[in-house]
Amino acid sequence: MVSIFNLDGMEHHVRTCIPKVELVPAGKPFYCLSSEDLRNTHCCYTDFCNKIDLRVPSGEWTPLLDYWLISERVYHNRQRLDMEDPSCEMCLSKDKTLQDLVYDLSTSGSGSGLPLFVQRTVARTIVLQEIIGKGRFGEVWRGRWRGGDVAVKIFSSREERSWFREAEIYQTVMLRHENILGFIAADNKDNGTWTQLWLVSDYHEHGSLFDYLNRYTVTIEGMIKLALSAASGLAHLHMEIVGTQGKPGIAHRDLKSKNILVKKNGMCAIADLGLAVRHDAVTDTIDIAPNQRVGTKRYMAPEVLDETINMKHFDSFKCADIYALGLVYWEIARRCNSGGVHEEYQLPYYDLVPSDPSIEEMRKVVCDQKLRPNIPNWWQSYEALRVMGKMMRECWYANGAARLTALRIKKTLSQLSVQEDVKI
Repeated sequence: MVSIFNLDGMEHHVRTCIPKVELVPAGKPFYCLSSEDLRNTHCCYTDFCNKIDLRVPSGEWTPLLDYWLISERVYHNRQRLDMEDPSCEMCLSKDKTLQDLVYDLSTSGSGSGLPLFVQRTVARTIVLQEIIGKGRFGEVWRGRWRGGDVAVKIFSSREERSWFREAEIYQTVMLRHENILGFIAADNKDNGTWTQLWLVSDYHEHGSLFDYLNRYTVTIEGMIKLALSAASGLAHLHMEIVGTQGKPGIAHRDLKSKNILVKKNGMCAIADLGLAVRHDAVTDTIDIAPNQRVGTKRYMAPEVLDETINMKHFDSFKCADIYALGLVYWEIARRCNSGGVHEEYQLPYYDLVPSDPSIEEMRKVVCDQKLRPNIPNWWQSYEALRVMGKMMRECWYANGAARLTALRIKKTLSQLSVQEDVKI
């Protein structure tokens, strides 16, 4: 890497080699980006990089450049200390595999995740392999750590609040559950110029429920497994556990098929908790992070669309989640292959609003016209689809308080799984 900048009227040059493992994201590493006319940087992957001739940037000296110089020194000193400090190996032995780490997380007494220094050690030894997704937050990569695959969500620097909030929620005491995405580590990797905000979690090769339903149809058994596991994850999120090792109630606020992952065993794991809110039962207060993001308009409940939701009442947020869950169930049930009949995959309200609807367009359909996704008559011919259709209607009531609870849905689907002889 060759870098040039102006400091106190003097021209400064930096020429250094960067380990391949630190050149991420692949194709456009953060190290190789210039910084707003304050610093001109060029990366070279061949010999004789010292011959590169760079233009001195025209930008004036600013505190930002001062911060960059200090940060770069601190960063490289920290990197050297990390390599020399044996404490990292003491807390994370060389023979510990990803499976061992996940087991430790599942059996830890606090249920709130790994110590921060272990998280940092894990995050900084992951090798990114390929990009598997993009969103408004940034990118998702498949990474490798000690022979196992992990998912690495890399947030853009403008999404720092979302990154911090999601990492904070995932480390809520007693949150870990088989139907909630398994959190492994969070780290802010600062190279002085750019900050990479990493969130490391379990990797699920099927991807999101949205991707899965686009690719495959499901059997009645598969439909029940997806629906029941999603309800189980949401019921655990919503549930409050009182005690010294208690868990606050959590509402998701952005539940949709793209934020639910499908595991290898055909079960769901709820992900993307960046918009979640927590409820403290002792003080009866709601913890809402200062975040500019809003939920996905297509999945917004009527009371969210018309702004009548009671933001001071935690149950209001849970009811809005249930409405969204009903829409997800509609997506799943449409792909159920019963007697050779199934529907093509579509998003909820695909026939009523544009591909990227505005809040006004959704409000007109959902609140004013009181329309809901169509439930085909032929579903009545199959008990499982009949039950699913009935539950959907009870999730879509205009009055949030009249909707089913996640626990009630879980119990209904558990009974259906026994009735249909589904092995969970």
